[in-house]
Amino acid sequence: MKHPFSSVAPIRPLFAAALCGTLALTGCSGVTGNARTEPAEASGDGTLRVGLILDNTGANSFLNGPQLAAAKLAVKEINAAGGHKGRPVELLPVETGQDTASQAQSLVQATADVVIGPTDSSHASAAVDILSRARTPLISPANTAAGLSSIASGGYYFRTAAADVAQGPVLAKLAKDAGAATISVVYQEGSYGSDVSAAVSASAEQAGLDVLSAVGFTPGDAGSAAASIREAQPDAVILVARDGAQGALAELNNAALAGSRLILSDGAFSRYGSRLGTRALDGARAVVPGQLPSAGFQERLLGIDPALKDVSFAAETYDAVTLAALAAAKAEDDSGRSIAASLVSVSGGTAGGTGPAGTAPCASYKECLAGKASGADINYDGESGPLAFDANGDITSAAYTVFTYGADNNPAATGVETAGRTAG
Repeated sequence: MKHPFSSVAPIRPLFAAALCGTLALTGCSGVTGNARTEPAEASGDGTLRVGLILDNTGANSFLNGPQLAAAKLAVKEINAAGGHKGRPVELLPVETGQDTASQAQSLVQATADVVIGPTDSSHASAAVDILSRARTPLISPANTAAGLSSIASGGYYFRTAAADVAQGPVLAKLAKDAGAATISVVYQEGSYGSDVSAAVSASAEQAGLDVLSAVGFTPGDAGSAAASIREAQPDAVILVARDGAQGALAELNNAALAGSRLILSDGAFSRYGSRLGTRALDGARAVVPGQLPSAGFQERLLGIDPALKDVSFAAETYDAVTLAALAAAKAEDDSGRSIAASLVSVSGGTAGGTGPAGTAPCASYKECLAGKASGADINYDGESGPLAFDANGDITSAAYTVFTYGADNNPAATGVETAGRTAG
């Protein structure tokens, strides 16, 4: 999970939700086969039921609102276009007071055909374990931990958010586009820092940049890392960090590594303002996953929830619900197995030889159904951009909004970059 940005309200600081160090990637041992590629016989009851896991509590509970609004909006627009085989799609009640496993179990008991969520990468294993055993596909709009690409789900796990490592080529490109010939990477120790740092270094070398050094640090102790980077004298410094980002930036500033020489990963993105020295980030750039939601999409979300103040993960949630409905439409069946078997194809992706390669994309449930009626394959590109699931259920391209910092150490959106997803 990451908290990208809000364009309804002022940008909030990114919060950390790293994959837990002991994530059970070998869960779901009772599930065999690969539902993404195996044919499925129709077994639905004619009503498509969508479940939603909202696992945000405490300070992060505000993230529940945009995901719920987006799911409601998607179901509303799907039903306005005729629903599934002429019957309304149902959005099942949400139980935010329960933990992830309990929510997943409740949705199985409610006969959900597909489930959207969870937000936190460290909660994915609990949901996958229960839902995959029930042959219910799970599509997360926010899980980003690289290790989840290989989670054992029997082919029932997908995500409309890019893995953390997808930003590696974008960070390297930003350095090269600014004229850098040499870079150094300073990264916060841990799975996020080491995975993204490795992706940055590999991408930089492929782009012809000289990687002078890659130095790790622990939060609150970045001084020696900054000194080491200063000795290397790189043209650009790429910071890969989360909760230790502010301290690292302060140490880099003390080492005369500041301003436009700095490029920040998504985890380091924040409105720093007076928390850093004067002009410490003037000209620095940062990336945030996704693209700014269109004004039209925001307006439609506000029509669902007029009190909505944030749109984090809304586009990814909307697209997850829409893809599920399109998969059911392609299969002409609402069962979980049929949906899982069709999700790669309707996203425009490929897995085991499936996928409508070369098919022009459609931008809504209604438009995609019209194309299907005329004999075209479904290739949905949604509110979050192109999707195209691969054999792991990961999207194969990722859009990032580029922010540039001003003299006040606060960011403003200045562009969009797209990169292929590098597997973790």
